[in-house]
Amino acid sequence: MDRKFVLALLTLIALCSSQRFTFAQTTSFAFGDLLPDAPELAARDSFAVGVRTITIVHPRQPDILNRQDGETPLYDRPLTLEIWYPAAPGTNARQTETYHQVMGNHGDSTRPIIPFTFLGRCVRDAEPDRLHGPYPLVIVSHGYTGSRYLMTYLTENLASKGYVVVAIDHTESTFRDAAAFYSTLLHRPLDQLFTLDEIGRLSQSGSGNFLAGLVDADHAGLIGYSMGGYGALNTTGAGFSQRAVGLFGGMTGGSEDLAQRAAGSNVYENSQDPRFKAVVAFAPWGMNVGVWDSIGLSGLHLPTLFVAGDQDDISGYENGTKKIFDLATHAERYLLTYINARHNVAPNPPPVESFQPGLNINEYLRYADSVWDMRRINNINQHFVTAFLGYYLKGMPYQDYLDLSPDANQEIWKGFKPRTSVGLKWAHQPAK
Repeated sequence: MDRKFVLALLTLIALCSSQRFTFAQTTSFAFGDLLPDAPELAARDSFAVGVRTITIVHPRQPDILNRQDGETPLYDRPLTLEIWYPAAPGTNARQTETYHQVMGNHGDSTRPIIPFTFLGRCVRDAEPDRLHGPYPLVIVSHGYTGSRYLMTYLTENLASKGYVVVAIDHTESTFRDAAAFYSTLLHRPLDQLFTLDEIGRLSQSGSGNFLAGLVDADHAGLIGYSMGGYGALNTTGAGFSQRAVGLFGGMTGGSEDLAQRAAGSNVYENSQDPRFKAVVAFAPWGMNVGVWDSIGLSGLHLPTLFVAGDQDDISGYENGTKKIFDLATHAERYLLTYINARHNVAPNPPPVESFQPGLNINEYLRYADSVWDMRRINNINQHFVTAFLGYYLKGMPYQDYLDLSPDANQEIWKGFKPRTSVGLKWAHQPAK
């Protein structure tokens, strides 16, 4: 065979085999950009997006990691926040931001911390658009481990639609500083509530912060993924079961710390904040290990959108997210199911650095699903979260996007292009 022909053939094979890689990871692609089959409401709206980073400090919190001799000391707990917001007219809506992230797990020698970067479409420290505000607040809470940058495809998208979106770096729960799991169990809802308080304070006139007058914290949504979803449900009414309190006490010897977040606790009941109006729970962890029971879940009253894969092997599906959906009978609730997907129904796509040969495969599997294209999941999430929060936080006429047939394979859902609403299921139950 001709040598030149062989070389040309090998080159063509290499190009074809790398086609998916180059399309997903080209420098012109930013996480959250639309695929050709993206549903209608996935598209960005008219606002350019600004982004800033701030740090808040929650004083005198239980330092559960250093509990000794039956006593839990207190410490001042820092939280880094990333804030996306509508930017002033004239801001370049297509300008890219380079996010600095890491993969790996703190304290795990098999998964060292490896820095990487990826692109977003926003402008660092842009002037806010105050002409059309104040804007409803959306708080976003990552999994364990994770970071405030885990869902930038969604945070930027919502900011372009007139929300101020605040993503939390949960101390002792990020890639960089992961600590024992019971810190996350205790602090996740406390972090979410304190962030609402602080953003509400900073949004007041005279605060001296750029958020002053920009945020309507009285109309807030809460989005949580995995442990973030665990926290979001507890934050908004799902008190922990006595089994969960006992489990936590077995880890730390301090069951009274979690008992204050249990169903029936006066401290817990008094912590409910009416400023939260709607919840999005992506694959919320806990039901499959008894964190909730029917008593605790009866405390959920807010409209809630659940999103899950029916093969979730972390949070569970039939005994996990779907069971929460079934038992939360006092809440208006929706369940979007990705057929054959596992746990990763919320993150950004996997970064190019996670494709490196010899790297721990969990760096890739932290983001990727082995059946679904994550860019496709991202676009579908943008569509449904837009419809849900638009309807419940802004009163927009999006009910038809939520009034769907159960099986996307049988009927084209509103907002989807012909032949594209496949592999999905939908359920809706009104509050009793």
